[in-house]
Amino acid sequence: MKNEPAIRPSVVGIGELLWDILPDGRKPGGAPANFIHHALQFGCDARLVSAVGRDDAGDALVAWLEEMHIPADIARVPFPTGSVTVELDGAGVPTYDIRRHVAWDHIPFTDETAQLARQTKCVIFGSLAQRSSESRQTIARFVDAIPEENDPLIVFDANLRQDFYDPQLLQLSMLRCNVLKINDDELEVFRGMYGLPCDSVADAARALMARFDIRTVIVTCGATGSYVISGDETSYIATPPTEVVDTVGAGDSFTAAFVACSLRGMPLREAHQRAVDTAAFVCGQHGATPELTDILRR
Repeated sequence: MKNEPAIRPSVVGIGELLWDILPDGRKPGGAPANFIHHALQFGCDARLVSAVGRDDAGDALVAWLEEMHIPADIARVPFPTGSVTVELDGAGVPTYDIRRHVAWDHIPFTDETAQLARQTKCVIFGSLAQRSSESRQTIARFVDAIPEENDPLIVFDANLRQDFYDPQLLQLSMLRCNVLKINDDELEVFRGMYGLPCDSVADAARALMARFDIRTVIVTCGATGSYVISGDETSYIATPPTEVVDTVGAGDSFTAAFVACSLRGMPLREAHQRAVDTAAFVCGQHGATPELTDILRR
């Protein structure tokens, strides 16, 4: 399925597309889909690459993409459409039960996907869609097909879930990316794997940058704040007070805002602030893909 109108995309999200089964009903989700939804709101030419099943749930996701005017290359494959049961604690923080052996484990690499890669200025991918060999190979081939002359942002949003990752997968992903986005819990996982410094978040981030030749590391720390470390610059911004409804998709909106503003040439600190404000807004709404305000999108 290829949504129209066709565009020359500069931003691509590749990976899982699924239904989040929330306490108040099901909502479309998956980190790449959430990211692309928000990147489009910030005015990016953007496209989603994923797969859904040949079933009613897949039909409904395709219909949602069309309704939301999200350009997408969605393969229809003979596996069930993905779903995730999401439970929220009293602070609106989610835990996930992710269904296995589903459509987005089988994203194909096609001639059209290769052509899309050649047009890409920024791609975002995570660890979850790499739990299967087929989608892992597709993601690697896509990233490797982006021309160096595009000077692309290759964003690895680790997004560690359950047991769907291992040290080798994370290492290969970090060797491919030049922007790494993790949260504070994920930073602790990396500290244990790679013996990173414990003195500060910035020191640990810089150790990752040096080890894997990463340009920028983003570390979100929930209600406390967030860091963006790039070159000699370290930006820390406290999380603003927010009446949290749920935090589903907040990290995806943060990354989309930061990437979109960076592609516009906005200074790092300003792009970071816009990302913080966007994530705080999303935390105050139901679900991962609310409509952003004009002030945030400006």
